[in-house]
Amino acid sequence: MKSYEGETFASSNMATLFTSESVSAGHPDKVCDAISDAIVDACLRLDPMSRVAVETMVKGKSDKAVIILAGEVSLSGKIPPYEQIARETAVKIGYTSHSIGMDASNPDLCEVQVHITTQSPNISQGVDGNSDDDIGAGDQGMMFGYACTETEAEDELRGRYFPLPAALAQRICRRLDMIVQTNEIPWIRPDGKSQVTIEYDDSGTPSHVHTVVVAAQHDSKLKDQFDGDEELEHQYVTEEIRKHVVEHAIPSHWLRNGYRLVVNGTGRFADPGGPYSDAGITGRKIVVDTYGGMGRHGGGAFSGKDPTKVDRSAAYYSRWAAKHIVAAGLASRCEIQVAYVIGVSEPVSLHVNSFGTGIISDKELEEKIRAIFDFRPSAIVRDLKLREPKYSITSAGGHFGRPSTDEGQFEWERLDKNRLTALTSDSN
Repeated sequence: MKSYEGETFASSNMATLFTSESVSAGHPDKVCDAISDAIVDACLRLDPMSRVAVETMVKGKSDKAVIILAGEVSLSGKIPPYEQIARETAVKIGYTSHSIGMDASNPDLCEVQVHITTQSPNISQGVDGNSDDDIGAGDQGMMFGYACTETEAEDELRGRYFPLPAALAQRICRRLDMIVQTNEIPWIRPDGKSQVTIEYDDSGTPSHVHTVVVAAQHDSKLKDQFDGDEELEHQYVTEEIRKHVVEHAIPSHWLRNGYRLVVNGTGRFADPGGPYSDAGITGRKIVVDTYGGMGRHGGGAFSGKDPTKVDRSAAYYSRWAAKHIVAAGLASRCEIQVAYVIGVSEPVSLHVNSFGTGIISDKELEEKIRAIFDFRPSAIVRDLKLREPKYSITSAGGHFGRPSTDEGQFEWERLDKNRLTALTSDSN
């Protein structure tokens, strides 16, 4: 049986372990999400009422890479330069060399195919209108929002109201992305993944990090620094990832009991990687995008879709409402499901589950939510300011559990004091 340095086991037979994963911006699926969301932002800059549903596929080959864009776009004015957007997005992520998996800047080494048409008029007629009641959902489907108190035990993560395994896995990958962007560690490449296992005590409260798994693509020539010794190379990579990534990204509070670390479990993750080693497709990391498996997911991807697509906007709004419930102290866990009929504004259903943690019944929580949050698609777009071009930042590092910004990014993470006050009135 293979073992790893620092290997630990659950502290008791009764302890519970839960694991979530994340992927870096250079993971091939995330490259596709980034390109699709860059197109959404470009369309919204030209026309805030744009309708966008764009998918991307990427694959590196020995002779050249290919980026394929397909979908539907309707907007007023000149269409954006799709090929240029695709290339610039991949270059910004770090794919500037064929030797590492793709050189998106070079037309001789990377082909971009564009297969984008206009949106079906049958869809348009269902989401156009002059009032909140006229403007219906862009599709049928169900969406989930989730919040909990797991991140509220220490200062660095406080205010996120997010599952701890997912929060830490995302932070590791955002740290890897930062290192690539700043060239802080020159041998680290854009492609990477993380996985964090948390041990929970008998009451279901997070205790500490149990295991961290990191895959980080690296320079194939790195072993030359160790006279070709791949074992020494692996030891070096492991310690650098431990020091500069894991223990930089995870607050020390969660590492106080020690932890098991596995880096590049096969021994090496050397060039070429990225799209060369794995084809990428938009929307294939939907659990990574949301709650790391702790909360449910309706199944619809986010990236590449304008806010009339409730797959995206209603999932954001459900998260916003669930976060308010938990932040208001009405429950320590809250999951909201909402469902729509295409072309109809009012949700066909709204369901609230506090998993037995609510200070009032789930039915009462549902009544409060219905009174304070308007789940009609046009109201969602207005409340969260979703016509603005602010989606590219969501394409890697998670859509939830990240601080809102003064520029309006992650507006669905911002707590509204008036809504918090309304939720807590007459709740005791």
